[in-house]
Amino acid sequence: MSSSTQHPMLNMAVKAARTAGAIINRAALDVEAVRVSQKQANDFVTEVDHASEEAIIETLLGAYPQHGIWAEESGRTHGRDNADHIWIIDPLDGTTNFIHGFPVYCVSIALMAHGRMEQAVIYDPTRNDLFTSTRGRGAFLNDRRIRVSKRTQLKECLISTGFPFRPGDNFGKYLRMMGDVMQRTAGLRRPGAAALDLAYVAAGFSDGFFETGLSPWDCAAGSLLVTEAGGLIGNFTGESDFLEQKECVAGNPRIYGQLVSMLHKYSKFASVAEKADARKAEEQPGVDATAQLPDGPREDPSPDDLE
Repeated sequence: MSSSTQHPMLNMAVKAARTAGAIINRAALDVEAVRVSQKQANDFVTEVDHASEEAIIETLLGAYPQHGIWAEESGRTHGRDNADHIWIIDPLDGTTNFIHGFPVYCVSIALMAHGRMEQAVIYDPTRNDLFTSTRGRGAFLNDRRIRVSKRTQLKECLISTGFPFRPGDNFGKYLRMMGDVMQRTAGLRRPGAAALDLAYVAAGFSDGFFETGLSPWDCAAGSLLVTEAGGLIGNFTGESDFLEQKECVAGNPRIYGQLVSMLHKYSKFASVAEKADARKAEEQPGVDATAQLPDGPREDPSPDDLE
């Protein structure tokens, strides 16, 4: 979909993302000179995050002053209160990667109108990769239509995730989740930028994704990309209203269903019995994750199991 046929609001989001990307790329030339501060343990913010966010907000509100803004660093302090159209912005997803010179980070911009995601842009400035989507018009990477992968068996799949890194995160639970997923798949990856992880699911570069502790700006744009590319996204119990629930799973339809069946017991919305089973497993350190699988790794469910 060329820029001449894109929705005007998507064109403006692309302009904002590229402006922010230019700021990030300039700073990356001398990343050791970038000023870094710490929001909390292992959660960093840089002057580049702030400069990128300011450039995005200036571009978007310059074009649409009646719109609202929901941004990672400045919250809802910009734009119009109670607006029907709200831009959800992560100016630099993958800040920890950026400050180490590890080239996996991106700009994420989504437009939510009347409670639904309508426009999405994820821009990777290191590769000049531009992921875009308008509701009902598909998902694109650099003007080329993208689709989720066609794999149906978990044992052939590459799954991405994020690791817990904040004080108070439940490491034991995450290790159990990782153990469940790792033994059934071809590989588990942790690139370190959730928005880009979701864009990669949309493009079919990976087959699925799961993570806890995410904020709306981490997954707003990626959620539209995934669904417009033919995938599914929701919380660990498979409910689509996940944006502010801090748990997210995505994938092509078959793999999504299998991930949900595997992860639902770890959901905050799981039944009391399921939560008890998960806690019991967490209280047994050193127990192999395959212990509950007497015949080794479970085979993928049949099509009938998913209906």
